[in-house]
Amino acid sequence: MPTLYDSPRDAVADIESGASIAVGGFGLCGIPDALIAAIANTAATDLEVFSNNCGVDGQGLGILLEAHKIRRVVASYVGENKEFARQYLSGELEVELTPQGTLAERMRAGGAGIPAFFTPAGVGTPVADGGLPWRYNTDGSVAVVSPPKEVREFGGTRYVLEQSINADYALVHAKYGDRAGNLVFDKTAMNFNPLAGMAGRITIAQVEHLVEPGAIDPATVHLPGIFVQRIVETGPQHTQIEKLTIRPGGASR
Repeated sequence: MPTLYDSPRDAVADIESGASIAVGGFGLCGIPDALIAAIANTAATDLEVFSNNCGVDGQGLGILLEAHKIRRVVASYVGENKEFARQYLSGELEVELTPQGTLAERMRAGGAGIPAFFTPAGVGTPVADGGLPWRYNTDGSVAVVSPPKEVREFGGTRYVLEQSINADYALVHAKYGDRAGNLVFDKTAMNFNPLAGMAGRITIAQVEHLVEPGAIDPATVHLPGIFVQRIVETGPQHTQIEKLTIRPGGASR
């Protein structure tokens, strides 16, 4: 049974500097915002983050970036975060960009106990051949580049070997969770949440509604409780819209 916490602050209190953290969400959709905000108020720094992206300026993981608490990010894109791009290009942040599907599978494989896997994504590009800039110097020159990866042929097709991800902690946001740790994510907020939850050695779930075991139909569980070690009930999430697009003049159909 996972441990229940009274507040996000208590749930993340033991996360230390240098820890690695897998974080669910896509942009601002389904992000564990309360847990991220709680980490921002701790002394933890020098963090390595595995996430699809790094939020936006002033929201989501962007809060930790602005506080200079993140040392390294493994993500699929920079997104709408100007501070993320600034820190990367100025040499303040190390960034390993990886294909989105590969990142998802690296997290899933880590949770499934698979140390590595072969995929065709990235073969014939710097993703496989190496040379991607992971960190820049302050003068704009490249300080650290990605190493080449093993490539093998199966059935006439070339594949690149990718290593799985196991993080010290994982942070996820769920619509419903029971006291046994079983989680249900809301529509597209499912995104990277179950995968990040699988990758964490200690997975911390913020749930909008905490229910008793048996209240969730087993057939609807998205992440089984075996992957969840801590739960905190945070109430309904008021999701911020990353980029609002409306009809000219606000006309409706």
